Amino acid sequence: MELDKTAKVSLVGAGPGAKDLITVRGLKVLNEADIILYDALISNELLSEIRTNIPRVYIGKRCGKHSHTQNEINELIVQNAFKYGHVVRLKGGDPFVFGRANEEIEYVESFGIPVSVIPGISSAIAVPSSQGIPMTKRGVSSSFWVMTATKRDGTFSQDLKYAAKSSTTMVILMGVRKLIEIVDEVSKYRGRMTPVAVIQNGTTENERCIVATLDTISNHTNSIIKNMPGIIVIGDVVADHPSFFEEEVQRVLHSEI
Repeated sequence: MELDKTAKVSLVGAGPGAKDLITVRGLKVLNEADIILYDALISNELLSEIRTNIPRVYIGKRCGKHSHTQNEINELIVQNAFKYGHVVRLKGGDPFVFGRANEEIEYVESFGIPVSVIPGISSAIAVPSSQGIPMTKRGVSSSFWVMTATKRDGTFSQDLKYAAKSSTTMVILMGVRKLIEIVDEVSKYRGRMTPVAVIQNGTTENERCIVATLDTISNHTNSIIKNMPGIIVIGDVVADHPSFFEEEVQRVLHSEI
């Protein structure tokens, strides 16, 4: 039976990292692809769940090391759709959370190619949750704000300042390399004892989590790998992490020495 090679594109969210946190629908669509274009944060374990006869192309962007520009990625999606048929654009987390999905959809649809979106579990929520850190908690935090640390020109987003001035839980993506600058900025508006968590490689076997306060997180910078993906969580809800009490005990002991 001849396969249907009509050009179409599916944007699939791979989830926060672990291969089994992709949705059932997402995995189904992956195995229906004629070719897969995948991002830097996609695990080899997830790729191993895909039929081996499906071509896959790495088009990741990580820490300034871009295999392709965004314009080149847009063009590759269209070129491969016309060449192969069904292109799956596989993105970490959810495609619409800082994934530039809108740009890709607009470009692809301008060629008359239909696009469907399969949501993914956003790392902004899933990674802290996997560490026992809630985004909201009755009497502690009634909201959470997900943001990137900086704008395209490298300056801090105004959202960082606005969130810091409130009592919301702050979830900062793509900010590990500017951790100390972020902490200094937030400390202008929140107390130095505000809990902080830095979680890297969330939900994977290489997951790392450091819990401290705005005042003490700088003591842990040697344990944070700057070129490793990570999420920063700032707010009183971080005190729910099992390690936070231990961190506080150590702080008190050292302050009395």
